[in-house]
Amino acid sequence: MAGSTPVSATASPVPLGKPAASVSPWTEAWRRFKRHRLAYWSLWVLGLLVMAVLIGPMFYKVGINDVDFQARLAGPSWKHPMGTDDLGRDILARMLYGGRISLAVGLAAMLMAITVGVLIGAVAGMVRGWVDAALMWVTDLFLSLPQLPVLLLLIFLFREPLKQAFGLELGIFLLIVMVIGGFRWMPVARLVRAQFFSLREKEFVEAARALGASTPRQVVRHILPNSLGPVIVAATIDVAAAIIAESTLSFLGLGFPPDIPTWGRILYDGRDYMELAVHWAMFPGLAIFVTVLTINFIGDGLRDALDPRRVL
Repeated sequence: MAGSTPVSATASPVPLGKPAASVSPWTEAWRRFKRHRLAYWSLWVLGLLVMAVLIGPMFYKVGINDVDFQARLAGPSWKHPMGTDDLGRDILARMLYGGRISLAVGLAAMLMAITVGVLIGAVAGMVRGWVDAALMWVTDLFLSLPQLPVLLLLIFLFREPLKQAFGLELGIFLLIVMVIGGFRWMPVARLVRAQFFSLREKEFVEAARALGASTPRQVVRHILPNSLGPVIVAATIDVAAAIIAESTLSFLGLGFPPDIPTWGRILYDGRDYMELAVHWAMFPGLAIFVTVLTINFIGDGLRDALDPRRVL
């Protein structure tokens, strides 16, 4: 064509630039999590709270059962930053010690619930048939039970045998963890079962099956890792629920004894002194509130970060 400029056959191609570096799914999830401001700052608040109860007693060296009768029901002061109870015991020292137990109960109960729920949900989702029907029948049975009356009955029946077998503190701790964890696995089992039903029909699982991968290998290498997002979110919710359940049991007088403080037990002990010493019940109630609130915000952030369909 007249006036057109011929293109040289030896012209160098236009540089396309370097390919973008691949980003791991966990790095992308952390980036998305940080965009959830409430969840991000809640993680910092919860971390500071955990550090306080773990290392606080190393610096605040006051015994949890040290009695000061001259300072009975004293309000917050430089000597007693959170005041004292009816025996003159320092509430801050008891809060720091009790926070360890409350958080440990929440974490241990969550681990038990997640382990049992994942096992039952995975077996039901992979085997199907009568095994699935039987496991879901057991799950529905546990869901239909009134939790609080059953918890109180189990603690009443097994409290003394476990105390004699493992000692006072460890026996009650194991009992409360088993009772709370034993009634928190059902939603996890249903969630994992639904995830397995969906994922086992995906192309990458069918490809692994066609290449001769055994059922356990399909579960461990392909299905379970892709089910961790909802499980992690459920785990954060279970920690908060377990802390509330332990506080409820302690508030009803069926948790730890008075000489082993937890946040719920301190709140229970201060219920009759609301007019004389409001600080006694205010500080453990505030600690429970902040802990549960931050864990719930973290769960919301994890749900958004681990769901690729959500845009942040």
